[in-house]
Amino acid sequence: MSTTKKIQSALISVFSKDGLEPIVRKLHEQNVTLYSTGGTEDFIKNLGIPVVPVEDITSFPEILGGRVKTLHPKIFGGILNRQDNESDVQQMKEFDIPQIDLVIVDLYPFEKTVASGASEQDIIEKIDIGGISLIRAGAKNFKDTVIVASVHEYSLLLDLITEQDGATTLENRRLFATKAFHVSSHYDGAIFNYFNTDETIYKESIANGQVLRYGENPHQKGFFFGDFDAMFNKIHGKELSYNNLLDVDAAVNLIAEFKTDGPTFAILKHNNACGLASRKTISEAYLAALACDPTSAFGGVLISNVKIDLETAQEINKLFCEVVIAPAYDDTAIEVLQEKKNRIILVQNEVELPARQVRTCLNGLLIQDRNNITDNKEHLKTVTITEPTAQEIEDLIFASKICKNTKSNTIVFAKNGTLISSGTGQTSRVDALIQAVDKAKAFGFDLNGASMASDAFFPFPDCVELAKKAGITAVIQPGGSIKDELSINYCNENNLAMVFTGTRHFKH
Repeated sequence: MSTTKKIQSALISVFSKDGLEPIVRKLHEQNVTLYSTGGTEDFIKNLGIPVVPVEDITSFPEILGGRVKTLHPKIFGGILNRQDNESDVQQMKEFDIPQIDLVIVDLYPFEKTVASGASEQDIIEKIDIGGISLIRAGAKNFKDTVIVASVHEYSLLLDLITEQDGATTLENRRLFATKAFHVSSHYDGAIFNYFNTDETIYKESIANGQVLRYGENPHQKGFFFGDFDAMFNKIHGKELSYNNLLDVDAAVNLIAEFKTDGPTFAILKHNNACGLASRKTISEAYLAALACDPTSAFGGVLISNVKIDLETAQEINKLFCEVVIAPAYDDTAIEVLQEKKNRIILVQNEVELPARQVRTCLNGLLIQDRNNITDNKEHLKTVTITEPTAQEIEDLIFASKICKNTKSNTIVFAKNGTLISSGTGQTSRVDALIQAVDKAKAFGFDLNGASMASDAFFPFPDCVELAKKAGITAVIQPGGSIKDELSINYCNENNLAMVFTGTRHFKH
């Protein structure tokens, strides 16, 4: 039997009618018998095209307020029968079941209804029963049946039946079936997640994935699953890579800590801040951030918490950087930044980030709540005789925000609203501190009077001792070590101010 089949009959039952008219007209032009129900039936009639009501097949009306329309053996027999199975062929004749070659469905918009804040009653009514059953039936019997399961596939179907004069190949039908099973599984996942209260069960379905040039390295395939266009308007530059996206993610999370602060600019490299400063103007903030580590800034990701103006853009344009992100730009600033062909320019939109973070681990996943605690003045508990000054408190909070978004083990030095240096991703906290001291010296920064943040407690006084020798005068850390008193005593003996936050900020 030939695997190429001509469509002679179609069942159409859809929520969205957008783009449906040309399909209906083309099917009518090709002498396809149309079956339909409810609003879709009325839509087809209003086009002046003949349509057979499903009730004429089933001899049974729609019931229960439209909850039951197509759930009938004559409908599902017409979809599920195997045309190369003699028993099926005989039963089709015996029970007078019409052949259905094409099924077009568009489900009730369950996710949109949930997102709209509708009542639970309205949400429940948007759980499609007949449509999802038609999709599964048509997809299961793809050898004989074409299933179009979403408004997003209307144009593909129209092109196909136009180019192939109403005929489909087995490969065509398998492709539609694959798309249909995606629609049904995504739909069921959304419904489950609406009802689910068991945190030990995890289901996620993301429909809008994109292929990246490659992964972390050229020999690795890379993909991004998410709605990038909801978060950003990309107004210039090449396509973002896997590593670009990781840096952009780090940049977005870091700058969020300074959302309500004055003009703040950050420069990131390999997911860590290599420069960050807050100033009266964004141009001043950028120049101060760049001075933190101009070497690492080369090829970095730049992000601002306020609009980028012409003056700032002119300064940025002197630096080779991969990505620039801001909530807005002056038109003249965009013109300047676009002078570099490959530079990626993003406008960041107000989008809520997922409440949970997911990463692969061993043969499964690790999932955790997002770290939504940002240390502030109310969290601080002074544990030393020497109390931090008002400026030191500002710098301690500033350093803590950076520390939270830097790879552990980490130490961050800050002074006057500026990142002086940091030690990142070290196997010991002492090594991180030594790295931060050496880096500050390398770029000519004076650590006298600077503040220090640590992402976790000090089990021994060695870190505060090294910090004191480097010129640090105030320290912020979570506390919680059984040997906290050792560090506190050293600070008291050496006139260091130290505050505890009670919150650890590991970032592995």
